[in-house]
Amino acid sequence: MGCMPTAAMLLVQIGFAGMNLLSKMALDNGMSPYVLIAYRSLMAAVFLAPFAFCFERNMWVMMNKKVFFQIFLSSSLGMTVSELLFFVGFKSTSPTVACAIGNMVPALTFAIAAALKMEAVRLGTHAGQAKVAGTLVCIGGSMIMPFYKGPLLRIWASPVHWRYAEQTTAAAAAAGSHSSSGLGDVLIILSCVAWAVWLIMQNKTSENFSAPYTSTTIMSLVVGVECAGVSAAVDRSLSAWSLGLGIRLYSVLYMGVVGWGITFAVMTWCIQVRGPLFVSMFSPVVLVVVAILGWAVLDEQLHLGSAIGSVLIVGGLYMVLWGKRREAKLDGNAEHDVKNGDGSSSNAKTGDTDPPPV
Repeated sequence: MGCMPTAAMLLVQIGFAGMNLLSKMALDNGMSPYVLIAYRSLMAAVFLAPFAFCFERNMWVMMNKKVFFQIFLSSSLGMTVSELLFFVGFKSTSPTVACAIGNMVPALTFAIAAALKMEAVRLGTHAGQAKVAGTLVCIGGSMIMPFYKGPLLRIWASPVHWRYAEQTTAAAAAAGSHSSSGLGDVLIILSCVAWAVWLIMQNKTSENFSAPYTSTTIMSLVVGVECAGVSAAVDRSLSAWSLGLGIRLYSVLYMGVVGWGITFAVMTWCIQVRGPLFVSMFSPVVLVVVAILGWAVLDEQLHLGSAIGSVLIVGGLYMVLWGKRREAKLDGNAEHDVKNGDGSSSNAKTGDTDPPPV
């Protein structure tokens, strides 16, 4: 097994980075965000359906009205809202900023779960303090991005700019699609809140129906149909659904097959092998990959506020993850001592004294 999970998660982050950049280029090319989401979701459903049939058809007997309603509700209130907010906001911001803001999801999930008393805070321990402090740092970093741009960072030009990407970005800038008001950043922050709510709802759904391929296929279909309805209400022109043979088609195919289908399957395998904490630790990697590719391919420019916010978000994310890992370790030690008849664990008393890693 060795390094396979690590290599797999690195490839997953590269896959996410490619999806981020291609979708940005499709939006800059004039593609409707509602159409993009609809195509991506329906393509993902088609890709994942065979996996659901091969690996989970024996579990379909557990599907009842309650489970289907839970899946439908989490799809509508979580995934659809989150996707719409993200891609509408994505039109007015950069891929690097969008990725940086997306890293605040674990902290938001903790904050919402703690408010609903689904997550223990434990302010008397270093682990609990790290989770709370990390959450505040993440939120603070995300607030810097829309409200403080700062001076432009002077970075040497990349020699490998993709000509088509340059033309697309220039056309978008000429059309005025990139707003400096920070509205795009605010919409992506709201998208992260909706995604955190979806994670909490999905955790409850998984307890009743533990079939990730089947549930994701259904959710993708729901999101695709709902976004198609939104697109029809906003723009009834059939030309909005035209993909052609350019970047729109490439983006939809990549996002549906790689960005949602393959990456989901690989992440599911990694969670089974190494656990969810291991998978979540790789979240900031996509920010680095997108920043490098955005600079190299799209000639993306970064401001001081974006750099400061990115550092704070990534730092806060690791504080939250460290706190979660520390609590899991302490809970495991306490459970081990109870099973062995030792009610006073020295580890449980003194083990929570190490500071978070810098």
